[in-house]
Amino acid sequence: MAKIYAITNQKGGVGKTTTSINLAASMVAMKRKVLLIDLDPQGNATMGSGVNKHDVELSVYDLLTSSVPLTDIICSSESGIDVIPANSDLTAAEVELLNLDNKEMILANKINEAKGKYDYVFIDCPPSLNMLTVNALCASDGVIIPMQCEYFALEGVADLIQTVENISSVANTKLEIEGVLRTMYDPRNSLTKDVSEQLTGFFGDKLYETVIPRNVRLAEAPSYGMPIIQYDKASKGAMAYLALAGEILRRHKTN
Repeated sequence: MAKIYAITNQKGGVGKTTTSINLAASMVAMKRKVLLIDLDPQGNATMGSGVNKHDVELSVYDLLTSSVPLTDIICSSESGIDVIPANSDLTAAEVELLNLDNKEMILANKINEAKGKYDYVFIDCPPSLNMLTVNALCASDGVIIPMQCEYFALEGVADLIQTVENISSVANTKLEIEGVLRTMYDPRNSLTKDVSEQLTGFFGDKLYETVIPRNVRLAEAPSYGMPIIQYDKASKGAMAYLALAGEILRRHKTN
């Protein structure tokens, strides 16, 4: 049965989509079957996985607003990730969802048919706590929160944690914070160390030991439509995401 994780942080620019793409690709490299659902209208996870968002006939918009089955929407990528793509059509979905009954559970109901076919499902959420993100949280087993080690790292996260707690008490009792990931990590920076200690005190064992470094190759990879492991498997960024995948697998083995 697939483990389903929403990768989210309402603060933009923290490496949310980079993590979605590269964690998915790293799990594929470890022989896991992975589905990546792009739930951001920008479609960056789609493009970064090697699927052209402009060429797809069906997208996550159709999954949420029509009776098209999930299997008809999945696109296979060269990186080995199965992708449910997103593009600007998704912008209209949130408005349409507001008029539907049981609107927060639509993705959860649609995703059921994928649970037996995959080991992991990762959902790349938009950088806001909107109805798309709520759908992702209602469909997920846990939340992975990428965070930069900067002064405002915890800004807004309290709202996300409160939303997770609200959804777990009302709509999705299994939902919990799976882990918090430090991204764009520079150990030479004293601020990075200070904030890292703050995050450790706040999140405890929910904070992943793995950190994702600032890495030029990691930043370049999306423009080529490739996960970092495909673009430069010897880079520090590739090694870090492989380490993160290994850490998650070890956690699940012991839980």
